[in-house]
Amino acid sequence: MGKTPKLTIAWQTSLRERNSYLVYFVGQNMFYQLIAGFLTTYLMMTGVNMLKAGTVVMAVKVWDAVNDALFGALFDKVQFKSGKKCLPWVRISTVFIPLASIFLFAIPTGSSETVKLAWFAVAYLLWDTAYTICDVPIYTMVTTITSNLDERNTLMARRPILAGIGMGATTIAFTIFPSESVGLSYTLTAVIVSILATVTMIPIGVYGKERNYDPNSRDENFTIRQMFSYLVRNKYLLVYYGGYIAANALLTNNTLSLIASYYLFGNSMFNLVIGALSIVPQLILALVLPSILRRVDKFKAYVACNVANIVLGFIIFFGGYENVVFFLIFTVLRSIPASAIGIMNFMFTPDCAEYGRYKTGTDAKGITFAIQTFSAKITSAIASSLGMLILGFFHWQEVSASSFEELQALGVTQTPEALRGLWITYALVPVLGYVAALVFYAFYKLNDKDVQIMAAVNAGELSREDAEKQLSRKY
Repeated sequence: MGKTPKLTIAWQTSLRERNSYLVYFVGQNMFYQLIAGFLTTYLMMTGVNMLKAGTVVMAVKVWDAVNDALFGALFDKVQFKSGKKCLPWVRISTVFIPLASIFLFAIPTGSSETVKLAWFAVAYLLWDTAYTICDVPIYTMVTTITSNLDERNTLMARRPILAGIGMGATTIAFTIFPSESVGLSYTLTAVIVSILATVTMIPIGVYGKERNYDPNSRDENFTIRQMFSYLVRNKYLLVYYGGYIAANALLTNNTLSLIASYYLFGNSMFNLVIGALSIVPQLILALVLPSILRRVDKFKAYVACNVANIVLGFIIFFGGYENVVFFLIFTVLRSIPASAIGIMNFMFTPDCAEYGRYKTGTDAKGITFAIQTFSAKITSAIASSLGMLILGFFHWQEVSASSFEELQALGVTQTPEALRGLWITYALVPVLGYVAALVFYAFYKLNDKDVQIMAAVNAGELSREDAEKQLSRKY
């Protein structure tokens, strides 16, 4: 007889290690928010044509599709002499991400449009590669520092709190420093943010320990053919990230938040008002969600939050932006399910990794988490380029300014048609993405109890024969 899976085994990490792991996400998401939240705004103020800029953003993502797959395979094959799986990559990325980020926000202002677009393309490719080197290992690391599913879920649930702090810090810096009141350039703001972010990413490289990884294992050294076979057989990984891409590729509101604040609500600093009013429900939810998920299957909760997010999103769009109080009330209400979605988004990748190993016998965490990284970056790029392409369709007027202070001094206005396109892009397009995601989620069948059983089998704590008897369904 095999052993019963231990659903309440002791946690394996130290407090200092957990804190170092979580604090890393402050810096990582400061860098992520540079691109996801403010790259579009920066490009829109460099004087380049929106249709051309959107096309270039989309084009450089061809490398993203290649580099994530290549690094995922490389990550699974490389054996460092130190015996570590993730830490060496994390340490390397801590050096290269800040350098690439600063380079990306230093496009020469006096150069031609062709030079600006070429500079952006090269810089973005460098940044994209540097971010891949950090993202796959740090998320995979949750599986190498502990085999306890509850500990993993808790770390992944708390991660968004720190990620939110990082994204919030970047949002505050990139809203206040280049605002009408301060007028600091985007380039100098990027330097300040990069330095602060790097400091928070260093501790995990010092205190991290990978105890749930066997450096002598060769299970992960598989061929390209086996890699694609693994992906095809790991259907829930493909189903989940199909839905994730559908939703997040249309999050054009994130990429246009400052532009919408300036043109629709009269001041770029309005973006901080929205964030300040939403932060309390977000923090409360982040603190209580781990307890809720111990009682409720997380995917059922995830789908329910998606539905609530859709309903409130439609209310906001049809209510319009002219009534600011109405807009703020429903935006704060929507921040509750939206925050839950953000917290849970990447909780399903470790589950898919366990399912993939259980189903195929191949321990391909690198490929699994590379899909996560690819999805996060491709959706950010699509959202950025899509927002610019839509605005180009509505004949958005190009401007050249280093800050909103300079933009205000120039007195540039947009036509009613362009402002209508901005509201559609900001408020309606993201809702349609969440609707499309629900179609994919209807085919996702993994649940927490079954994943813990699979993890027990993968860790050698339970026989496959006994697992088959305990699973809720046949996989």
